[in-house]
Amino acid sequence: MWFQETSKRKQIGVFDNMLNETVENELQQNIDMIRTITGNSTDIVIREFLLGQEQEIPAGIFFVGGMTDEEMIQKLLVQSATQLTIPSSYSREDVLAYICKKIATAGKVKRIKKWHELFLALMSGEAILLIDGVAEALSMEARGGEYRAIEEPSTQLSIRGSREGFTESLATNIAMVRRRIQNPYLWLESIKIGEVTHTNVSIMYIKGIASDEVVEEVRNRLQRICMDGILESGYIEQLIEDKTFTTFPTIYHTERPDSVAANLLEGRIAIFMEGTPFVLIVPALFIQFFQAVEDYYARFDIATALRFLRVLVFFISLIAPSAYIAMTTFHQEMIPTQLVIAVAAQRESVPFPAFVEAMMMEVTFEILREAGVRLPRAVGQAVSIVGALVIGQAAVEAGFVSSAMVIVVSITAIASFATPSFAIAISARLIRFLLMILAALFGFYGILIGIILMTLHLCSLRSFGVPYMAPMAPFISTNVGDTFVRFPMWALKERPHLINQTNVVRQGSNQRPKPTNELEKEGDNH
Repeated sequence: MWFQETSKRKQIGVFDNMLNETVENELQQNIDMIRTITGNSTDIVIREFLLGQEQEIPAGIFFVGGMTDEEMIQKLLVQSATQLTIPSSYSREDVLAYICKKIATAGKVKRIKKWHELFLALMSGEAILLIDGVAEALSMEARGGEYRAIEEPSTQLSIRGSREGFTESLATNIAMVRRRIQNPYLWLESIKIGEVTHTNVSIMYIKGIASDEVVEEVRNRLQRICMDGILESGYIEQLIEDKTFTTFPTIYHTERPDSVAANLLEGRIAIFMEGTPFVLIVPALFIQFFQAVEDYYARFDIATALRFLRVLVFFISLIAPSAYIAMTTFHQEMIPTQLVIAVAAQRESVPFPAFVEAMMMEVTFEILREAGVRLPRAVGQAVSIVGALVIGQAAVEAGFVSSAMVIVVSITAIASFATPSFAIAISARLIRFLLMILAALFGFYGILIGIILMTLHLCSLRSFGVPYMAPMAPFISTNVGDTFVRFPMWALKERPHLINQTNVVRQGSNQRPKPTNELEKEGDNH
């Protein structure tokens, strides 16, 4: 466990010196200390009882209400401790060691001497046992409390595949992945990040498949994080990414356990965090954001067609408004004669140039989309639908915009929704405005310049040292079968080379399906 002790890091609070001291040997002093540090908080439960049957020793158990399994504490810890038969010859220190061995039902039991270790365990949901006359404490695994039940993920729906989605419980999320990869080489390492929050963060990888250099880089970047609190995986994503000034995501996030398992098998590393259903996956490639988990559950020809469609709708959402601006402003000769006459007739009453018209409609639609997201679900859907219909129709009738522009903006919006990853879709939404400006200034030449600059920028990106555009740039022929196209499953013999350069073979030879000789002969006879 690669864990930096709190005493080695910056402490925050007025009791810093007290936290670095050792636990007292008097129970009442320890109780007073806990109440003082926690401000006598009402959710800190303190239960005093007598330990043992023959030799009755004052003891106390401490835990945070709502974060622990109180039934387990009462039945398995308190009752077990009170019914222990402790020999009268045992000293108080011997009693502590005796309890460590006897209370095996409590799971992980750890001895603690420093106050900062005690409070770290207490606030993590563990139960703390203190015995009068012993300057040491026991922390016992008793985490519990209420969590959201496992449900179907709302952001990554699939027609075929698992209906399980991650929850806010770190232990539950890890268990869902372990059920899919039942291998002892599936390793997990944990760290606490946040000087105030002490958030539990874990990294998961398959030893022997994941690159040791990338795993070490993930460790180093997480250990460098030093801030008050980490409340969501988005905090970590912004603090460990390779390049900050880019609209494109260089870290993939998902709330599907089967997606995490598939990426682990390719040699990637998953980063889990307590309190969020989104798991980060590194390294991430550009083409990864156009792939859906159900691509691997369907036939290769269907999956390939869907991937082509996703790439197409991405480019439509990227350049559709700018192409309309360029054609109506500079390149009318590229439009068929009948169509250009119809468009010109519609725009005759519009007082604004095409760029202003497109910008007004795009900004209006972004406002409606944001309002639909922030409002309650039932109200938000009504506002989005009614607002788009009413405003669009009223704007056309008032002569502010043309019908063709409403059609272009609608197609652009639908195309952005069809992109499987929200992170890459919102990148296209931002770049779309830049391309609209270039189209208004230079026409199709401006769009071409913008796409070239975007491509150069994409080729310059890295995700934990791996080229973002791999395996297209640099070109790796053996990995092209799982990019914009998807080869049959039996043809995907190797893992992505730049992610893992040692253990690249992931299936045996001769995996192409074919009937046995007996079945062939039987078919010939019939």
